[in-house]
Amino acid sequence: MTSTIAQAGHTAQAGQESDIRRHELAGFLRSRRERIMPEQVGLDRGSRRRTPGLRREEVAQLSAVGVTWYTWLEQARAIQVSAQVLDALARALLLDPSERAHLFALAGALDPAPGTPCPTITPSIRQMLERLEPFPACVQNSRYDILAYNRTYGVMMCDMDAVPPQDRNCLWLAFTNKDFRAALGNREETTRIMAAKFRAAMAEHLSEPPWKTLLGRLRAASPEFREVWERHEVVAPVGDRTKRFVNAQVGQLNLEHTNLWLGPSAGPRLVSYVPVDDETRLRLEKLQAFAQASAPVPADF
Repeated sequence: MTSTIAQAGHTAQAGQESDIRRHELAGFLRSRRERIMPEQVGLDRGSRRRTPGLRREEVAQLSAVGVTWYTWLEQARAIQVSAQVLDALARALLLDPSERAHLFALAGALDPAPGTPCPTITPSIRQMLERLEPFPACVQNSRYDILAYNRTYGVMMCDMDAVPPQDRNCLWLAFTNKDFRAALGNREETTRIMAAKFRAAMAEHLSEPPWKTLLGRLRAASPEFREVWERHEVVAPVGDRTKRFVNAQVGQLNLEHTNLWLGPSAGPRLVSYVPVDDETRLRLEKLQAFAQASAPVPADF
């Protein structure tokens, strides 16, 4: 009798956890659908669009699944989702690596291709990064993850190719990587502002595991970050500004920092650095030559 009651309790608990997981998955899919503009996935916006982002039928079309089936998924109905369908949804919704991992975790499925590049980084964006050289440039999301970069950026502050993909995050590197930290011209002010921007951006992502995981890692790894974080400073994203870096190969670089948004302002952005003086321009050309010799193939993940 006791074992029967215990078994029933375990069954009820499992059912409750499954229900919570389905609702988390539904909310996650809906939030990602609403942040994508039709133009980002090659669709026409039209004149009668009232829905923020994509419509459900558009996601279904892009993922090659039925509209009714996808609607049920967003309604948290008890339906089975295959890894192949999750892969298609991840691509259609332009999920970055952390978001893709979260999608599969919520669905309780094993990702068949965990190293899949972020769909946001299209061939045209990769080509744009290359064409910007010798100017350093990368693509970041609002969490400071570095989704792609050109060769000059890859050696400007540290050897980015040598950094594990899961650690290619500006905030993480600014507080934990000695080479990256040494390259920051005004490190104390820069790290303080970065942490304040991260706190401001996180207000819209408090329940999202990738954000909570990054925060937890930073708090555990860096006493400096913990001290800055406890100040509760909040800084909204700002426009262009001049930054100073000290590169180990060519010396000081004075650069104008520019964000070009690839979607909504909370989404990914192309970050470029343009020299503000002739000396910096010459040094960037030398840095490009060094980058070509040491890492001939641009990297992304």
